[in-house]
Amino acid sequence: MHANDLDGVDDLDWAVRAFVYDFLVDNERPPTVDEAAVALGLTHERADTAYQRLNRRHALFLDPETLDIRMAHPFSGISTPFRVRANGHGYWANCAWDMLGIPAALHVDAEIEAHVTDAQHTHVMLSISGNQVHGHGELVHFPLPFQRWYDDLIDT
Repeated sequence: MHANDLDGVDDLDWAVRAFVYDFLVDNERPPTVDEAAVALGLTHERADTAYQRLNRRHALFLDPETLDIRMAHPFSGISTPFRVRANGHGYWANCAWDMLGIPAALHVDAEIEAHVTDAQHTHVMLSISGNQVHGHGELVHFPLPFQRWYDDLIDT
């Protein structure tokens, strides 16, 4: 595959992205390239190209080593310290920002459990109800401004 093949994103790529989110919401994990290909009647190569194009556009974030979906914002493809329970499902969030983003994206109430790596290794429980965050006065700190998040998405 040539680099030029990854430059554009077409309607089929966006259909793949929509499938990824639908699959993730129903299955609590992102689909593999093969699962997307079978479900959408694509070749493995075409589904893989869509994943890579969407990654280049920051519409998905692929693990650099495995090329599996690592992030489909606000959802994480791997377990993290941020767990969100909503609509009878459990989802992993990439960070504190995304743990609030999952209920917002789904337009549902949710229970959130976060394990914060601080001096006390804090365990935080929050709930989202009626578009309001309910907790115990917790604050979320973002050490980098948004425009720097893609400098290193995994460790940001």
